[in-house]
Amino acid sequence: MTEDNYSLTTEFILLGFSDHPELKTLLFLVFLAIYLVTMVGNLGLVVLIYMERRLHTPMYIFLGNLALMDSCCSCAITPKMLQNFFSVDRKMSLYECMAQFYFLCLAETADCFLLAVMAYDRFVAICNPLQYHTMMSKKLCLQMTTGAYIAGNLHSIIHIGFLFRLTFCRSHVIKHFFCDVLPLYRLSCVDPYINELMILIFSGSVQIFSINIVLISYFYILFTIFTMKSKEGRSKALSTCASHFLSVSIFYGSLLYMYIRPSSVNEGDKDIPVAIFYTLVIPLLNPFIYSLRNKEVINVIKRTMKIR
Repeated sequence: MTEDNYSLTTEFILLGFSDHPELKTLLFLVFLAIYLVTMVGNLGLVVLIYMERRLHTPMYIFLGNLALMDSCCSCAITPKMLQNFFSVDRKMSLYECMAQFYFLCLAETADCFLLAVMAYDRFVAICNPLQYHTMMSKKLCLQMTTGAYIAGNLHSIIHIGFLFRLTFCRSHVIKHFFCDVLPLYRLSCVDPYINELMILIFSGSVQIFSINIVLISYFYILFTIFTMKSKEGRSKALSTCASHFLSVSIFYGSLLYMYIRPSSVNEGDKDIPVAIFYTLVIPLLNPFIYSLRNKEVINVIKRTMKIR
């Protein structure tokens, strides 16, 4: 009992990028720039979609929520990481660890489902254009978006709950730039096998389910596109899907590599480049991937800038 109480009040030390002290200032400036651009890009996209009535369609509603979750992911990780560049102790309590992982897991899980429903939305728009407004009603959009947030919350709570079965009596040094569950498992003096199993089952189920929706949707989309007689129609249909497919590929690829690959718990420092990619780089890229390839969003931005 004493050991359990001790584990719940343990403070961890996030090493982050302390192995490269000569690059401290440069890395701080780079990650600060990434953070600022990410927040401006994603929150700007959310505000733009909210303010512009022309963008009150299912595709942009899902995109706005995706941008909101990307902002949440960045906010959960980057401020503490930036603080630790010039912090002496780099300490973080177990509860702060759990809070950080909770918001990260919420954002990443919600992103999985939002990307899946965006693929379904494109499937309906291209394969059943005459029934689009009936099949993608406002009520269904609200239900899908709410479902993505509920799934994200439940997924986070499950893994946080299983963290409480662990005790931490080994080194309190986390060789990572944020408090992820995989580095915590390495520090546990209790066998984390059940936790690893839960990660595999739940994270694997979320990703396999959402990936299957994406793949099935794109199978029918591509079949429909290649049966179109008009080259202009094929080009237009492909361009509407290109941004989403690019975002899906890099997002799911990095998550599958991080959490579902064999021996992922024992990889140590090898996790950091992949973690940087899916927690910092993807939220930075998404608003540009969707905005720069979307004429409607670009036109709204130009019109807004002219008004001002």
